[in-house]
Amino acid sequence: MRERTISVFGTARARAGEPVFAAAEQLGRALAQAGFAVANGGYSGTMLATAKGAREAGGTVIGVTCSAFKNSVANEFVSEQVTTVSLDERLDTLVRLGTGYVVLPGGTGTLLELAKVWELRNKKFFDRRKPIVLLGDFWRPLVDLVCRDDPRSAEQVSFAAGPADAIDCIRRVLGD
Repeated sequence: MRERTISVFGTARARAGEPVFAAAEQLGRALAQAGFAVANGGYSGTMLATAKGAREAGGTVIGVTCSAFKNSVANEFVSEQVTTVSLDERLDTLVRLGTGYVVLPGGTGTLLELAKVWELRNKKFFDRRKPIVLLGDFWRPLVDLVCRDDPRSAEQVSFAAGPADAIDCIRRVLGD
């Protein structure tokens, strides 16, 4: 049986030496040390960073790539690659693989990923409670904005100050 998997969403634009890259690498390491496999988009930026951290800690990394990106190659830390044909299939696969989700800072792609898991949880489409953890305060203004219209939606996400706090949030929701 595969260990539980946490799907991690974040920017492909992060580079080594940047705070978000370091946080993502620490997150990958912490997830692996806590016994979780990591799933992500398999390419660069925070995907590379979480994969690196997880693999260096002895963990499994599932890279969900997309053949629509013609010249893209999975990063060297991916231990298992799942290739999809479209962005929709890629996101659906990451959602399906996830026992829970951690969302790092990012752009419109990351926003799409957050919106999908948040709405699935809001509408109770998950068969059980799956944690959605937002690392840092990057997404706080968006959550505050959404909560003006739907205050109960805030109950579906948790904020974590750092990787250790994210693990605690995940365990609390999963009942570990």
